[in-house]
Amino acid sequence: MGGDGPTCGAGTAAPGPPRPPRLPPPSLPSPSRGEGGRERGDGGAPAEEVQQQIIRETFHLVLKRDDHICNFLECGSLFGGSDYKLIYRHYATLYFVFCVDSSESELGILDLIQVFVETLDKCFENVCELDLIFHMDKQVHHILQEVVIGGMVLETNMNEIVAQVEAQSKLEKAEGGLSAAPSRAVSAVKNINLPEIPRNINIGDINIKVPNLSQFM
Repeated sequence: MGGDGPTCGAGTAAPGPPRPPRLPPPSLPSPSRGEGGRERGDGGAPAEEVQQQIIRETFHLVLKRDDHICNFLECGSLFGGSDYKLIYRHYATLYFVFCVDSSESELGILDLIQVFVETLDKCFENVCELDLIFHMDKQVHHILQEVVIGGMVLETNMNEIVAQVEAQSKLEKAEGGLSAAPSRAVSAVKNINLPEIPRNINIGDINIKVPNLSQFM
């Protein structure tokens, strides 16, 4: 078959007009690095400042809403546009907020927040703000990762989540005990009451001076 155009069946298609150049797919702006290697977001602002700005805007959006209003609202441009929305639940002095896209079910996310909060309540025994503040890095993030990770829901069974968290806690305690074993062994040796060793040993005309071993302990 001759020609350079695409073929169809056993025949040869006539060459058509030249195709326009294919444009690369759109991509999200990646953070650049400024002085000192700090990551920067849109507009040259450091990524941490953008994160704090998102937290402040979320707080103001949610706080000004009355309790009788629905628990989801559309996000502003800072969150990625109108395709994203905030879904939240208010418990006493705590707000739990999820940011999701339009493909997610609002009622499903509300149930997911309820599972997360009830799991926190089981793990901390009547959870409060201080529990979230002082255990954010390890326990709270671990519980959340048992529920959601990488934007995917992993588990919604509360008993299963609590069992996994307890198993992880036992494993960390066991690893902490193993790492502390050498120091405990050294401490035990130091506390052994050894009999007093004579400092000088005389054997006939030979005088042997025994060094003080306590300086090596």
